[in-house]
Amino acid sequence: MSKADESGAPLPEAGGASQAGPQRSRAAARPRTPKNSGKGRAARKGFSAAAILGFSAAVITLVLDQATKLYTLFVFDLPVKEPVEFAPFINLIVVWNRGISYGLFQQNSELGRWALIVVSILASVALSVWIRRTTAKLLAASLGLIVGGAIGNVIDRLAYGAVFDFIQFHIGSWSWYVFNVADAAIVAGVVGLLYDSFLLEGRRAR
Repeated sequence: MSKADESGAPLPEAGGASQAGPQRSRAAARPRTPKNSGKGRAARKGFSAAAILGFSAAVITLVLDQATKLYTLFVFDLPVKEPVEFAPFINLIVVWNRGISYGLFQQNSELGRWALIVVSILASVALSVWIRRTTAKLLAASLGLIVGGAIGNVIDRLAYGAVFDFIQFHIGSWSWYVFNVADAAIVAGVVGLLYDSFLLEGRRAR
């Protein structure tokens, strides 16, 4: 039975008060889950803005490279019309490159062709992992240009046995290398990578 005070109202039992205290203390000590914790985990699992930029650069480079090659080869029919003066310092000609970008390290055997394909694929995978992990936008975009260009040239080696180069830059009688969109993207990516490594990386560290 509950005890009553002088006015007749029952008094709370001592045991009930002692039981309520520990319950409240345990509830207060229990860690609370943040409302947005699920969103935070989802954001960490997703791609960063830099990674999205890098992979977008790779896709755009690949599409532009293959579109210009297919159009030049099969629609414009450059092998029949070459040489074509595109601008005072640019000609369109057909060159099948069995080396790496800009005609370096020519490979005339099937073993050499497949070696270049495997090396390019492995390099593209490694650079893609780098893009996924970096938070630096210029670095990611530069890596994306290199990846897109490398994959574009790999497709050529698989489809034709060599890379289709068709842009000839020249000044008067002096002629530079014959290249394609993939080669130009790779060079731009390397320049951006060097700029980020020597200038921007130090600033980020500070």
